[in-house]
Amino acid sequence: MTLTALITGATSGIGLATARTFARNGIDLVLCGRRQERLDALAAELGALVRVHTLNFDVRDADDTAAKIASLPESFRQIDILVNNAGNAYGLMPIQEGEIADWDAMIDINVKGLLYVSKAVIPQMVERKRGHIINIGSLAGQEVYPNGNVYCASKFAVDALTKGMRIDLNQHNIKVTSINPGMVETEFSVVRFKGDTERAKNVYRGMTPLTAEDVADVIWFAASRPAHVNVAEVLLLPTAQANSTIVKREG
Repeated sequence: MTLTALITGATSGIGLATARTFARNGIDLVLCGRRQERLDALAAELGALVRVHTLNFDVRDADDTAAKIASLPESFRQIDILVNNAGNAYGLMPIQEGEIADWDAMIDINVKGLLYVSKAVIPQMVERKRGHIINIGSLAGQEVYPNGNVYCASKFAVDALTKGMRIDLNQHNIKVTSINPGMVETEFSVVRFKGDTERAKNVYRGMTPLTAEDVADVIWFAASRPAHVNVAEVLLLPTAQANSTIVKREG
């Protein structure tokens, strides 16, 4: 039986790498994102391997999220694997200097967006008594670091929601997994620093961070376990990183 995965934030970083990894392993895809041109390019790339359907929406919009997922054609409506990947960090400053717009964006995308998408997908998993939800958390959801305040709070919320989902959905035979990466070099830091590419590069100075593909490999490992095995939590760090603040750098 061919499985279908819905991936949010599929047009860049971990979501993009996961889409490619799943496609290579024969998983049909519902790819979600805000940039239609990137969705179209990815669908053209992966359509040679598996069936692909794209959905263009912003996870912060509850009504549009529900409507777009409800609009899936019959052949894509059964979602076997949900990868809640969409998320962002904005700013890195002490709490008293934080910008409210940044706080709202992180909470709306990282927490509420995950809830809106899950709410739209989980009922059909419950009805079928089968499914797998993979939430992309962060080391920032395990430890708070200086100036990370609201971003860390949003990822702590993801960790709590994942554990809550696992409890609530246990009776319905639904797996729930959290994948928590440390330092991963994607567009993440460029977004966090609002386009300041030099500052973003400095985050990874003198060390080798994880790649999006490294994380995608672990997501696929979790998704491909036998029915009786649930990989509940994974903390994934580059070798150079010991925790949120200790990183071995060369030079």
